[in-house]
Amino acid sequence: MPAGGRQEIAAVIFDLDGVLLDSEATWVQVKKEFTEEAGGHWKERAQWDMLGMSSIEWSRYMHDQLRVPVPPERISSEVADRVAERYRERLPLLPGAMEAVRSLALEWPLAVASSSNRNVIDLVVEKAGLAEAFAATVSSEEVERGKPAPDVYLEAARRLSVDPAACVAIEDSSNGIRSAHAAGMAVVAIPNRDFPPEQDSLELASAVLDLLAELTADLVRVLRPG
Repeated sequence: MPAGGRQEIAAVIFDLDGVLLDSEATWVQVKKEFTEEAGGHWKERAQWDMLGMSSIEWSRYMHDQLRVPVPPERISSEVADRVAERYRERLPLLPGAMEAVRSLALEWPLAVASSSNRNVIDLVVEKAGLAEAFAATVSSEEVERGKPAPDVYLEAARRLSVDPAACVAIEDSSNGIRSAHAAGMAVVAIPNRDFPPEQDSLELASAVLDLLAELTADLVRVLRPG
């Protein structure tokens, strides 16, 4: 660690939905359609309740709380397949997503820590042409707990072989910000305009940006991980 106790940044870890993709509304729409088609009972609070949940968690929520009469494993796979099909038709990358990833990849190892299913993450990074930019990708279905628990971020740091406290996370949601902060990471928040984070979660962030285009290597360098 450099003199003065400041830890050097070792890696940057991106959330996917709401940070690189304008996709939260797609997930909500697909889950709602599936719930109603299967004979469940959708409620508007569901979209907020499921934000940040792993696929294991939200499929169980749909089964238990929305009364979808389908096994959770099938709910997860069918919803993810429908989302993936829409992405194959049009990938909703947010403005500045590719530029931000490619510019930061010149400076640090990058990872993805996402609540999306594994097959969806793989499709997105391949279709966007960003697979080479990420040294690791983690789905929260691969860890014990989804966001706001820190598990997915801790696993991303482990796969990068770096100290979580030396990482910077890029997030958009309350649960995502809390997850990265609980992992000991500095957090850059870029609030999702459709599903804005709560003020108390924003206060955990080291920086709050309006647009992804504002995320630069110079900004990341001045943050203080750990």
